[in-house]
Amino acid sequence: MFFDRPASGEVAVLVHLAMGRECEADDPREFEELVLSAGGDPVAYIMGRRDAPHPGTFVGSGKVEEIAALVHEHDAQVVIFNHTLSPSQERNLERALKCRVLDRTGLILDIFAQRARTHEGKLQVELAQLRHMSTRLVRGWTHLERQKGGIGLRGPGETQLETDRRLLRARIKAIVARLEKVRRQREQGRRSRRRAEVPTVALVGYTNAGKSTLFNGLTTAGVYAADQLFATLDPTLRRLSLPEAGPVILADTVGFISHLPHRLVDAFKATLEETRNADLLLHVVDAASEDRAEQAHQVREVLREIGAEDVPQLEVYNKIDLLALAPRIDRDEAGRPLRAWVSARDGLGLEGLLGAIGELVGDDMVARDLVLAPEQGRLRAALYRLGAVRDERYGSDGAAHVSVRLPRADWERLVANEGAP
Repeated sequence: MFFDRPASGEVAVLVHLAMGRECEADDPREFEELVLSAGGDPVAYIMGRRDAPHPGTFVGSGKVEEIAALVHEHDAQVVIFNHTLSPSQERNLERALKCRVLDRTGLILDIFAQRARTHEGKLQVELAQLRHMSTRLVRGWTHLERQKGGIGLRGPGETQLETDRRLLRARIKAIVARLEKVRRQREQGRRSRRRAEVPTVALVGYTNAGKSTLFNGLTTAGVYAADQLFATLDPTLRRLSLPEAGPVILADTVGFISHLPHRLVDAFKATLEETRNADLLLHVVDAASEDRAEQAHQVREVLREIGAEDVPQLEVYNKIDLLALAPRIDRDEAGRPLRAWVSARDGLGLEGLLGAIGELVGDDMVARDLVLAPEQGRLRAALYRLGAVRDERYGSDGAAHVSVRLPRADWERLVANEGAP
């Protein structure tokens, strides 16, 4: 990027080392799926163990020779590490292997850059990329580290490295300002929904758990859904009407993954606020995955990191069609929905899931059967304006017998302002 590199390609050699007492090496299939999602073609997977990373090359001289042999054998153009490499380690490895070297953060950033569709998503990805790039600038300008003297070589007192750093800082500052404007707009939308007493339900879960497929099944939104990691980057909101709880806003969000780079969490703060400010989280779990317990743990870790661990949750175990299970709702001792078993792809269990969501967000709802005299037309109009009327019929005396269901805050406001019975 900032120095002469061999032209990058798609043939990739993958590397993962277990460090110290770490016995659970990250799932090799997930790492391979990440590379495939980025458009890579994995031809070799090197695994090993070290007590601590080598300060110069992360893997040590023996592994470097082993990787170099595989790069030569397969004519690979990129070596991808399932770890975070320092700028100097990345540079030293590129010199030794004579091909491009990428770490896990760079790989995920590349996938995000491919997936971003909206202006906001592209800004968030660019911010994360620039922050990542700023730590690697020094590698590319080693030949310009010192200001040179002599006739024709004296400059304005700023090296190329300093110039690039200044330009990067200016671009980062501009993007942060634009994202802050997006954040304020999102907050304004959330305030409007809170004033209208419309609850927000956010889908969260490990990447490729089926969130977007479930979102489409519940809302017929037509959001892009694919069997690949990070198919969704840009949040989508849709209004959904529940039979028991009335209207809610359903939000589809970016999937989480183990060791999600902190730069991405920071850059996607505006998007992740939809999760933190939701009234209910639908934690979608891939029921057919052998690693579902660890994946659920990683999602809870990210929720803790963004301050959303205390938001009420309903676990949704998806893909039961792969396990030949029947849809059901598991409940706790108090009878509250705890876990829903569904197949978003086949539409199994979605009605039960909607009912469970309605129970959880409708806890603070008021249901009443009212008898309104003809002179209470103002109160009747207010109930219709709130969308609270479920049924209405007239008696022989002209009174309206009305069944209503509405949020408790709206009911208390009607009692205070309209004298509701």
